[in-house]
Amino acid sequence: MSRLIIEGGRPLEGSVRAGGAKNSVLPILAATIISGSESIIHNCPDLRDVHSAIAILRHLGCRVSQEGHTVTVDSAPMDRWDIPDHLMREMRSSVIFLGPILARCGKARMTFPGGCELGPRPIDLHLAALRKLGVAIQEEGGQITAWCEKPQGCDITLSLPSVGATENIMLFATACPGVTCIVNAAREPEIWDLQQFLQGIGASVSGAGHHDVRIGGQIALKKNTQHRVIADRIESATYLCACAAAGGKITVEDTEPSYFASVTQLLEESGCALQVGADRVTIQAPKRLRSVGPVRTMPYPGFPTDAQSPLMAAMCLAQGTTVFTENIFENRYRHCAELMRMGADIQVEGRLALVRGVDHLTGSAVKATDLRGGAAMVVAGLAAQGETSISEIDHIDRGYEKIEKAYAQLGACIRREE
Repeated sequence: MSRLIIEGGRPLEGSVRAGGAKNSVLPILAATIISGSESIIHNCPDLRDVHSAIAILRHLGCRVSQEGHTVTVDSAPMDRWDIPDHLMREMRSSVIFLGPILARCGKARMTFPGGCELGPRPIDLHLAALRKLGVAIQEEGGQITAWCEKPQGCDITLSLPSVGATENIMLFATACPGVTCIVNAAREPEIWDLQQFLQGIGASVSGAGHHDVRIGGQIALKKNTQHRVIADRIESATYLCACAAAGGKITVEDTEPSYFASVTQLLEESGCALQVGADRVTIQAPKRLRSVGPVRTMPYPGFPTDAQSPLMAAMCLAQGTTVFTENIFENRYRHCAELMRMGADIQVEGRLALVRGVDHLTGSAVKATDLRGGAAMVVAGLAAQGETSISEIDHIDRGYEKIEKAYAQLGACIRREE
């Protein structure tokens, strides 16, 4: 098992590039199934979740090659419509393959997804929407079997703007005659990026970034396409939170600041000086952070749940008290116990977390409880006095490419031990 060793207390300096968005590339890789031809995906991050998606594509019979940050998928030879349990368990977003497999094959079989234990994820929204589009679904023994003989586009109103449900509907609706309109659709930038890819293969999709998304089904799709994945807004926000906590001045390049404006606004409130450009953000940390808030996680364009953990790690050192309210996932405070091992003063009550700033954190042996919780431990370790050892970093590798190299580039004393 690998672990990260961090000697904290060093201010960060320099520049770092944001990679491709994990939450964007995964549905796009799943969408390559639909075209039945070759898709070249640029700016694809080298992550465990990406490896898992590629393994699923290969299991389905697709030819996949990877060179640097470019992945080429030829879905023409696809000859399977099932995903085995061991592949589904690798990541929570594996259910995103349900829509495109149904669109391509008219049937699909898979088990419920795995990944981080963040509490229930409303897969029922995915299934209810697919049923409305004409899909018959049988759930038995943790397995989903779906088939569709006469799909038909229709209006679907989501009870909450689920990103995954919006994406699955978009993907399957490309095979449904007529027009499908998703009302109360998720508005995240990753939805817009998926729309761009679908338009690139000839699908009729519009409205991404707004509350209503429209998909015209059974359009003749193009053969072969290329697409560049947008920058990862959560990775960018994590770098900024790390600098706020550890001190110093850094620039995050090749990013899209408007995608994480809710984070930069709070960092400015905490006393950080920010310079925001068209494709970069420079942050300079104050001598000591101020508390902010309250911080409430909300669907986009609100404060992202994925940035809650890294910001909380920084606020552990702020003067004053910050109140966090987690409105997306039930179990998103599992990192709090690990931060408290380092001397943080945190009180959790249901969906509320009360963070009272302390003078310093002390390096300790901690673990990555999940993907973003692991990022929080890195942020805390960079700011702490002494050595921090982070175990179970396979969670971190799911969403951050070679995280130790990125922070070493910024002057941090961090290394990976096998």
